[in-house]
Amino acid sequence: MCGPARDPAGPHMSDSARRVLIMSEPAFLTTTRSAYDSVAEEYAETFRSTMQDNPLDRAMLDAFADLVKEAGSQPVLDAGCGPGRVTGYLHDRGLDAFGVDLSSEMLAVARRERPSLRFEQGSLTALEVEDGTLGGLVSRCSIIHTPPEKLPDVFAEFHRVLAPGGHLMLMFFASTDASQLAWPFDHKVTLAYRLSIDRVAALLTDAGFTETARLIEQPPEDSERGFEFAHFLVRRPPES
Repeated sequence: MCGPARDPAGPHMSDSARRVLIMSEPAFLTTTRSAYDSVAEEYAETFRSTMQDNPLDRAMLDAFADLVKEAGSQPVLDAGCGPGRVTGYLHDRGLDAFGVDLSSEMLAVARRERPSLRFEQGSLTALEVEDGTLGGLVSRCSIIHTPPEKLPDVFAEFHRVLAPGGHLMLMFFASTDASQLAWPFDHKVTLAYRLSIDRVAALLTDAGFTETARLIEQPPEDSERGFEFAHFLVRRPPES
C-alpha cells in the first residue's frame, strides 16, 4: 500500500473489541483504512506490475535483500504491504518476510495471492513486534498517508523493532525542495503527502539511523504529477 506487525489487540480479538479499537484510533488511520478497503481489488489489479516494470525498484530491493542476508536470518517486515507484492518479492529472494497493513481488504488480496506467507493487520504507529527483532523493514510508500508531524514517531517505531545493524528501506513521493517537510496532494485513494528528501533524511538521522544509500528517480515523461520518487536505504547502527 503506497500505510503497517501484528494487530495491536491480537489476531483472535472479537469483532466488538476490534470496533472499539478502531473507534479509539487516530482519525487518519481510520480514513486510510476505509479508503483502501473500498478500492482493494481495483488497486491490486491496476498496480499489479508496477514493481516488475521498474528496474530501479527491483535493484534497490535486491540490494536491501543482500544486505539483510549478509547480516543473518532475522525476519523482515513489509510495513504497509498492501496486496503483498513486495512481501512476495522479498520472500522469493530468500528472506523470512511477512507483511502488515491497515486494510483488511488489502490483506485478503495478499493472503489469496500468497497463501503461504504471513499477513497481519496493524499500524505503522504501533507495531506489535518485539524490540530489536527484525533484520530488515521495507516501507514502500506506506508513510505518505501519515501526517507529517507523526513521522518522527513512525521512524522511532521502525528503529525500535529493528535489531542493531538492521536495515530499513524507505520509499516515498519526493521533492528536492527543503523549505518544508511535506506538501499534501490529492492521491487517487486518500490524502497523501509529498516529502522533502533532505528533511526526511534529517528525521531519519534524528531517529538514530545512518544512511547507506539513496536513489532519487526523476519523474517519467508521461508522469501525471511530475514527482520525484525517493529510495532511502538506512541502517540502525550495530552498536545502538
